[in-house]
Amino acid sequence: MMEETGSRAAPVPDGMGVGEGLAAGAALERFEPPAGIVLAAAVEEKRIRYGFRVSTLGFLIKTGCTSEVLLEPDIWDLPGSSPWLLGLVNLRSNLVPVFDFRQLFGLPPRDIAAAQLVLILDQGDKAAGLLVDDFPKPLFDMSALPGLPQLPEELHAHVRGGYMKDDSVWLELDHESFFENLARSEQ
Repeated sequence: MMEETGSRAAPVPDGMGVGEGLAAGAALERFEPPAGIVLAAAVEEKRIRYGFRVSTLGFLIKTGCTSEVLLEPDIWDLPGSSPWLLGLVNLRSNLVPVFDFRQLFGLPPRDIAAAQLVLILDQGDKAAGLLVDDFPKPLFDMSALPGLPQLPEELHAHVRGGYMKDDSVWLELDHESFFENLARSEQ
């Protein structure tokens, strides 16, 4: 059941007669929001993204994507697979493929002495792992790039944009389309 609300007349400003209106700008200047209302302009939200590095390339984890890092996981070889497909990890009874972007894009090899970190993106059937250089780090206050830098050919169709933060470029990788395309090319 709907309650009927009566309309209340707004108080008439001093020096103004009933029926006279305010100019739109003057009306907005006099607006006072009801107590307890938060205006969108008054709330400044810092959008934090997480980024990870593979050699000289910086990537952003897609907003809303689940992710986790495995330290020194057992990676099981897949005989006959491409060298950039390192194998599979068992993640809570799900087999997740692990890729090496360094081999795929012809980047310098990683330091053998460094701990092997595998970043898992997504979950279930969509999960995929990548060898990364370090744990993802929080990034905020990034500036959008007007264009993209030169990228490996395999990435062109899957990078949706780029950002700058502290003289580093961070690429908006659509990892879902990238891995789907990679799987199709292997068949």
